[in-house]
Amino acid sequence: MAAQDDNNVANRLFFRLFQASNILQKQTVSAVGLTTVQWAVLGALSRRGYEDGIAFNDLTEYLIVSRQSLDGVLKRLEREGHVRRIPHPDDGRARLILLTDQGRAYWESLQPKIQDFYAQGLDSLSFDETVSLLHQLNKLQKDVQQVQPMSTEKEEATTEETT
Repeated sequence: MAAQDDNNVANRLFFRLFQASNILQKQTVSAVGLTTVQWAVLGALSRRGYEDGIAFNDLTEYLIVSRQSLDGVLKRLEREGHVRRIPHPDDGRARLILLTDQGRAYWESLQPKIQDFYAQGLDSLSFDETVSLLHQLNKLQKDVQQVQPMSTEKEEATTEETT
């Protein structure tokens, strides 16, 4: 009975995360005018230490997004004049992603909307609850990143035949 309850709670938790992610995507576009990936890219590039840009691969790893997803977002942000891709000084094949002055001004202009979004989104949580939730989500993220795919019986049989 306990295992059944554990599975039910786990299922509900991951379903709620799925729903929260979808709601977040819809609400950020509505409230701030950015998709969650656009928001994350501009936020990452605006961080101290990235004034000279960040390598494309480093940005995909930091944001935990696919190369294809990031490339599409960057193309749109480039068309809007918010970011630029410049040659990497140490690797001629690589590019750095750089927040333009226009992009920085745009990001700064969004801060009141972003702060309002945060305030409304966390309205029912106290500061301590917010910190606790952040801590728990960090632990969950670490655990989920370490999930190993389970092999199927067919894969196991093939592996045994080849060894």
